[in-house]
Order: sequence, then C-alpha cells, then structure tokens
Amino acid sequence: MSVVDKPGSFYLGRPYDLAKSQVGNEPLLYDSKDLTTHAVCVGMTGSGKTGLCLALLEEAALNGIPAIAIDPKGDLGNLLLAFPNLQASDFRPWIESDEAAREKVSPDDFAASQAKLWKDGLAKWGQGPDRIRRYCDATERVIYTPGSSTGIPITVLKSFAAPPKELIDDGEAFRDRIASAASGLLALLGIDADPVRSREHILLSNLLETSWQNGRDLDLQQLIRQIQQPPFGKIGAVDLESFFPAAQRTKLSMSLNNLLASPSFAGWLEGESLDIGKILYTPAGKPRLAVISIAHLEDAQRMFFVTILLNEILAWIRTQSGTSNLRALLYMDEVFGYFPPLGNPPSKRPMLTLLKQARAFGLGCMLATQNPVDLDYKGLSNAGTWFLGRLQTERDKARVLEGLEGASAEAGSTFNRRDMEAKLAALGNRVFLMNNVHSNKPIVFQSRWAMSYLRGPLTRDQVKSLMDPLRKEFASSATGSDRVAASEGPNTESAATASHSAHAASPSKGSSGMAGSSNRPILPAAIREQFASVSERVPDGYQLQYRPGLLGTGKLHYMQASSGIDLWQDCVLVQPVRDTPPDDIWDGAAMIAAAPITDPAPDDSATFAALPTELARDKSYPIFQRQLSDHLYRTASLVLWACEPLEQFSKPGEKQEDFRNRLASQAGQRRDAERSKVTATYASKLSAADAEVAKQQAKASSEKWQFFAKLGSVAMVAADMVLRAKGMGSRGRPRSASTAFSQAAKEHGDQAIVQADLAKVLEDKERLEQAHDQALADIDAKYSANSLPLTQSEIKPRKGDITVDHVTLLWLPFRIDAAGKADAVYQLPPVPTPDP
Repeated sequence: MSVVDKPGSFYLGRPYDLAKSQVGNEPLLYDSKDLTTHAVCVGMTGSGKTGLCLALLEEAALNGIPAIAIDPKGDLGNLLLAFPNLQASDFRPWIESDEAAREKVSPDDFAASQAKLWKDGLAKWGQGPDRIRRYCDATERVIYTPGSSTGIPITVLKSFAAPPKELIDDGEAFRDRIASAASGLLALLGIDADPVRSREHILLSNLLETSWQNGRDLDLQQLIRQIQQPPFGKIGAVDLESFFPAAQRTKLSMSLNNLLASPSFAGWLEGESLDIGKILYTPAGKPRLAVISIAHLEDAQRMFFVTILLNEILAWIRTQSGTSNLRALLYMDEVFGYFPPLGNPPSKRPMLTLLKQARAFGLGCMLATQNPVDLDYKGLSNAGTWFLGRLQTERDKARVLEGLEGASAEAGSTFNRRDMEAKLAALGNRVFLMNNVHSNKPIVFQSRWAMSYLRGPLTRDQVKSLMDPLRKEFASSATGSDRVAASEGPNTESAATASHSAHAASPSKGSSGMAGSSNRPILPAAIREQFASVSERVPDGYQLQYRPGLLGTGKLHYMQASSGIDLWQDCVLVQPVRDTPPDDIWDGAAMIAAAPITDPAPDDSATFAALPTELARDKSYPIFQRQLSDHLYRTASLVLWACEPLEQFSKPGEKQEDFRNRLASQAGQRRDAERSKVTATYASKLSAADAEVAKQQAKASSEKWQFFAKLGSVAMVAADMVLRAKGMGSRGRPRSASTAFSQAAKEHGDQAIVQADLAKVLEDKERLEQAHDQALADIDAKYSANSLPLTQSEIKPRKGDITVDHVTLLWLPFRIDAAGKADAVYQLPPVPTPDP
C-alpha cells in the first residue's frame, strides 16, 4: 500500500518551503480525526481553494467516509468526473467548445490535451489509474437538485417532521431547531422576521413547538391549515385573535399556499425524502458522496433549503452514538451569506449549533469562502483546522487572523500573529497555510492534483446525463408514501380560494402519518372542519379514507295555540356530498337525534377523497346556511298525538303508549263525571217507574181479591141451588146464578187487564234499567285508555323563527378494500321517527 493511502489519513499535498518556493517530496497526511473539530478553507479566486476542497472530499471517499457537499456554484459536480483510464474520449463530453476555440484547437484535440494534462499532473503527485478507480468504487456519487428534476430531486414536503426525542429533550437545541425552521420558511416567503418581534415568526414557532412536543409531524399543507386554525387559543398571555387576527393569519396562509401551489414550486414536492441517513448511505450500506446542488435556486429558496438541511443533519446526529472518529463530513462551498458576522439569517443558528456540538457525534464540518470578511469568526472559533490560501486585501488578512486567534484561544494553544501574518503574505497559487490546533505549528503545503476533472460548473444537461443512469435506482427505492406525497400536490383556484386535492390516494393502507396528510385539503380559516370518529378498526389491506359531508345545526320554533305548543327545538342534519352539489344541497338529508361524535384531528393513516369545489370555498357556506333554513321550513315538522274526546295533545317526543297512560287518569275523571250525570238523569225515571209498578201491583192485588170474592158468591149460589133442589135451601127468594156468574166473569176480566198493565210497567222499568246500564257501559268504553281515539297532528315551524347556527364540513371515515368498495366506519345518532 502506498504511503499516501494510509487508513485514516487524507493525502492533501506536500509541504512547501516559502523561502525557497519549493515543494517537498514527502506527502502531507492529515489525520481524519482532526476534522471532527471542523475546518475552514479561505482563499481568493484563483488560489486553488476549490481544488484543495475537492481533494479533501476525494480523500474522505477513499476512506469510506460519506459526505454531504452543499454546492451553491454548481462546480462540486466535478467530483463525478473522475476517469480511471484517463482517455481523451472520457474528457471529450465535458469539454467546452468555447474554451477549445480560445485555445485555437478543435474540441477533440483540446480533450486530448486535457487528458494528458490530468495524467501527467496526477503522476507528478503519485496518483495513477488504480487510485482513481478505487475512488470511483469506494462511494456512490450522486448530485441532488432540490426543487428540480435535473439531478436526483429531493422533496421538502416532509421537512417539518418532529425531530427525534433526543433533540426535543435538549431544550436549547429544540428551541434553536424551532427558530431556524420558522425563519427558513418565512425567508422563503420573503419575510425577514425577527424571532422576538415578528408575530409571523412567533405564530409559526408556537405551531411547530405544539406539534413536535406531542410527537406529531407537520408537512407544509398541515402547517398552512394550522396557520388558519391554530390548535391553541392563546399566545403567551394574549388571546390568539388579539395577537394575530384570523383575517391576517389567512393572508399569511394564502401566501404560503400560493407558493405551494405555484408550478415553480412543484419540483420541491417530488423526489427523495430529506432523510440524512438515506442520503449518506445506499440501501446496501455503501457510503455516498452526495453533492447537493443549489445553484439553480433563487436566494430565498437557497436559504430555505440550507436551513432545513442543516436542521435535518442536527436531528440525525442526535440519533447517533458518540465517537471520536470521523463518521461523516458536511462541506459547504461559498458559505458567504449563510454565516455572517452581523445579522441572523435562518441558516446561522443551526450551523453554529453544528460547529459546537457535531464533533461529539463524529460529524466534521468544513466551510469554504473567498470572502473572509463575511464570516462570523467568533462562531468559527469552534473550527480546529484552518486552510488559508492567497487573500486579496489586508482587511481579509486581518479578519482571518482574528479568527485564527480565536480558534487558538478556544483550543488553549499559542498563536504567533506576526509569524502568521508573514506566511499569509507569501502564499501563492495552490499554496496553503494549514493551522491545525492538533499540531505543534502551522504547516505550509501545496495541494495535490485533484483526481476529478475540474472543468468548472456543470450545465443542467450535464447534470442530467450524469444522473440518468441512477434514476431507476432511486425510483425503485422510493417508498409508497413518498410517491403519494410527490404525486398529490395541491391545486388552487385563486389566492382567495384554498387548494384541495384532486383525487384520493391508493387504497393501500399507509404506515405513517404523512401518508394521510399529504392530500388533506387546505381550507380557508372561515370553514369549520370536524372529523367523525372512526367506530371500528380498519383491518390490514384496507385504506381508511375520509369523504366529505356537511353537518348542519340550528333551532326550530313550533307554535300552535290550540295544542298549547310554544317550543324551540334543536336540530342536527348530516348530508354526505360526493359530487357537485345540487341546487338544494340538503335534499334527502335526514335529521338525527344529536350531533355525531367527532375527533379534533383526522386519523394519521387516512387519506382524503376529492372535495367538491363548492365545499372548498368559504363563500359557499352562507349559501348552505340559507339552503338549510329553506330545507327545514319545507321538510321539518313536529308530529303530535291528538285526543279529541279529551281535547288533549301529546307532548313533543311523547310516545303513543306514554300519552295513553297519561290520559288514563283524565279519562277516569271524565268517565266518573258522565256516569254520575247519566245516573242522575235516570234516577227520577227509575223512581217513577218503581212507583208505577207499585201502583199496578196494588191494583192487581185488589182485583185479585175482588175476583176471589165474586168467585165465592158464585159458589154460594150454586150451593144454595143444590140445597133448594133437595128442599133444604134457604128461605126467601133464591139468588140469580147468572148474575153471580156474570159478576165473577167481569172481575176476572178486570184482573187480566190489571195484570197486563203491571206487566207493561215492569217491562218499561226493565228497559229503562237496561238503557241506564248501557249508557254507563258506553261511557266506560268511551273513556277506556286503550280505546281512546288518537289522531296525528302535524305542526310546521315558523319560518321567521328558524335559525341555523353552523354549517360545518364533516369528514366521514370509510374503509376501502382493494377493489375500491367503500364501507362506512362511523356511527350517527339514530334518526328520530314519529311513533306509529
């Protein structure tokens, strides 16, 4: 093994004698462990700074150390232009025709000259094809392009996921994470927000803290929604509306929504998740040299992405175990503007935190710039290694010396300012002064020849051609939730209308909270949302999906003097809405007994079905309220039971059986009163009948005795006649037999008449008694509780008194099987129906 390939060492070049302007023969090896205390590389244009930094990244790759290289200029993609065969044909695709023309040679000849230049240069520094080949094989080199599909795109849709528990438990780090995330997002909107004075910053910080403290992830759509409808009512000691009124929060959310819905932002929603572990290593565990190119982005977008990236790196190191070895490398070229001495751009806080804390977890940070006056050297006092190239002005030298002095003081080492000044003044092209707090003294060296072809910034087409062979690998490794998130971006009709998703997601059940939130519609703050509770577990193989509906609540006034009704009644209606609503959106809606059970937030694993445009407009809901009022006037009624005999009405909601039971006591009183009246009416008649019967009975008795008396006379006459015939009769004139018989016959006839009269009055009395009994029986039957006639009486509400309290967007959960069949997994209170 060559001495330059000693494990754990970076071959950076050879020592250089400034006095003799001569390069030494021994290689300069830099201990990779020293990079855990971070490094700074400063040098003006033409100093060879880029070549040194690329050489250091090449050495990291050769040692199997993954790296993330942030590339604001677009020339770090040169790390992919390493050609083991060093053939002219390898260089030809990367030759600039204009450069060849300036050299007055053909592109092919210029490619041949570049191949020879690189071959000779590498050989001079002891590097051959084998080393280049090992560099190419040691890591997978990838160019990521956030916001663009030129390289491998990175999505930021999930970039507000809750940080790991280790970071949340670190109060200072957690607050820094919140502050920088809020600042980065506001910078993307062009808002330069002070974390203490800006209410936008304070609101976003509170939203992030509330979600993250509860372990809930946020994506941009959820954040837009929470800006409109925060999950809290106070900020500090002030109520939310006083601190930040809803109308102004809506403006902020619409600004973010317009950005999210803009075609120019679509690229930010596609590609790989910003997962640091996956960026540093392939699925097979091979380290990556990840170049993250931001050259194509606007300044605000660059700041936004760099802030998010640094936060994600901070979160990642918190999940790693401590180590003194170099585990990974973070390099940023041209750090100008991201770590200034004055001001606090969103990127500064996480970068400073990394410089202070990353060393404990084996992450080395290296920052490079050609503008030393634009660096916060107090912050860079955490850097243990300084690579100093040729500087342009005395002011630059003074700021560099200031930083070196601070770093030496931080490390507890001595610093010879005068000697350092003299050496800085003598530096030339590709000659650097390395001040390493882990070494006894500064070292001057000349950087080695880079194995990568330094052709300058790559064009978009060149980046695309380099990444095309890798796209299939990344497409196949993307998770289902990533693809859903990338494909279900929001639509928007206008700045005043919130966006909503166009289609439901795949019916496969998601495994993370983000899958469900990725297509949840974003609504104006004026639209109230509720989520019907999921009533049963959704089995594996099913997708939980929320479908839209409307929940209407109000009050109805029923009034009817005849029934004594003056009632205000609450009403609740639920109406599922799948397509474009009809003219009467409440047509067919049923009134339910009470408001359904709802949850404050949707199930994390759910997706959302398409939301009709009308339901996404806040201006539609006053129309829905008016339609609900009209619908209630046409369809609502209060059904009562009426009992005409008692002139009674049931109470609202009273069942027929209960009404009859309540009528029983009143019916008994009415029955007894009518019985008494009937009995009184028949009493005189029955008394007269009794008197007539007694009279006829007396008369019949008298006639009976008179008859017997006359019959006795006849017997005596007959006896007298017999005796006379025997000579034994009485003296005197004999009685006439015919007279006696005629008198007896007359009395018999009178007795028959009297008996007939008696029978008649007895019959009259019996009929009167039967009529009395029947009248009582009729009264008993009339007032029997079970036979009282009941009819239904319908009362319509008073139109002027119908009030509609709210119309709410109600999301109804369904489980969807693989075939697309949907079954409701929610329950509503029973529909009240009149008792038959």
